[in-house]
Amino acid sequence: MLSPDAFETSQGSRRGMMGFCWSGECGNRPCWGDHYVPCCAGWVGPTVLLCIYGFCSMMRPIEPFLTEFLTGTYKNLTAEQVTRQVYPVWTYSNLVLLVPVLLVTDFLRYKPVIILQGITYVTTMLLILFGSGVHLAQLAFFCYSVAMAADVAYFSYIYTMVQPRYYQRVTSYVKGAILLGYAVGAMLAQLLVSLGGVSLGCLAFITLISVSVALLTSFLLPMPKTSLFYKGTDSAQHETSGEGTPDSEDFSIWAKSKTAAKHVGGKFRGLVLDCKECYSSMAMLFYCIWSATGTCGFYQVSAYIQLFWLHIQPGNFTAYNGGVDAFSTLTGAAASVAVGHMSLEWSVWGELVLGGFTFLVAGAIFLMDLTDNIWISYMCYSLFKTVYLQLSTICTFQIAKTLNRTRYALVFGMNSFVNTVLQSVLTAIVINSLQLGITSQSEVFILCST
Repeated sequence: MLSPDAFETSQGSRRGMMGFCWSGECGNRPCWGDHYVPCCAGWVGPTVLLCIYGFCSMMRPIEPFLTEFLTGTYKNLTAEQVTRQVYPVWTYSNLVLLVPVLLVTDFLRYKPVIILQGITYVTTMLLILFGSGVHLAQLAFFCYSVAMAADVAYFSYIYTMVQPRYYQRVTSYVKGAILLGYAVGAMLAQLLVSLGGVSLGCLAFITLISVSVALLTSFLLPMPKTSLFYKGTDSAQHETSGEGTPDSEDFSIWAKSKTAAKHVGGKFRGLVLDCKECYSSMAMLFYCIWSATGTCGFYQVSAYIQLFWLHIQPGNFTAYNGGVDAFSTLTGAAASVAVGHMSLEWSVWGELVLGGFTFLVAGAIFLMDLTDNIWISYMCYSLFKTVYLQLSTICTFQIAKTLNRTRYALVFGMNSFVNTVLQSVLTAIVINSLQLGITSQSEVFILCST
């Protein structure tokens, strides 16, 4: 057993931030008090913490019944107020907030943005629980849009903490965690309401507890050691630290600021050139276009599928919307994790797999548009969601493999921005569907075309 001094010496370079090493990369690690010492060299520790955060932040039982909660006796909002004044705030605010969040994500080195996401999740639930009226509901969805804009930090963070050979595996884990959390939340809500007679207010409190646990977990995440902007700024300060003298303190401060500004400007120029280089690759461009358009279509179909089912379901029919959503999310999570362990030459077969299964997804949505049978629609939606979630995982780690490690937030953020712009356009179309004479089934047909 090593002494404390020897332990600090041997582990100082590998234990610079909180984490766990369960991957065996550290070799024969010393132990202290018969326990293995935490270390950051492995990929498992940060991945586990991020998965716990993702699971708890997405385990929101109130979501399947959120519209009923807002329009019921709890908040007394009308369906038209919720559809036209409250829900659109999320899409439009997300469009405005995405770019600022993207710009500060790498500068703050991801973790603070994840903490911000946890704080806004908690704030959203507090406003939904204790607020009243349209304006506080809109404020709640504004906070929710901040959390959604911060998703770029959640999906970019893990790539700064692990080696590229683990990208495929960790991508499947972090996506599987959020999908499992969503499925557990939906299934728990369905069981509590259908079998236990639990009120929707209790579901909202459970959701508040879950996102609060996620917030606490976010503080335990290891902090990345470097970032795009910090590297330049720190080096600039180093280079100018010895230029000033006691007699020229003002000049020294000016010189440091000017040098730092030059470094930041150089970093931005490099950012533009690197972005141009990334998108000059046809494979990269293909995956980015699919990510933006596919995610847009998925969110829009998921947002309005409940209205579509209400339109085609027969009278006196017991809806199984929550069960179908939970089942499709679970199968999607299982498919996402399975992708992480597939041995396939993705550089050769990736585009073919993505393209082929995309036609399957589009066919499922078209069939939903053509059928009036609720059960066929349920099956098509389950197929659509399962396949989409699997393809999204493939797309994510293929983009990550191609990128420079300092450009994850940029590219994922650009994809999210394009996705949000498309969502805003489609949301505006749906909101004005009465003026345009669009029916519920026609809405799904329009969304399918994305």
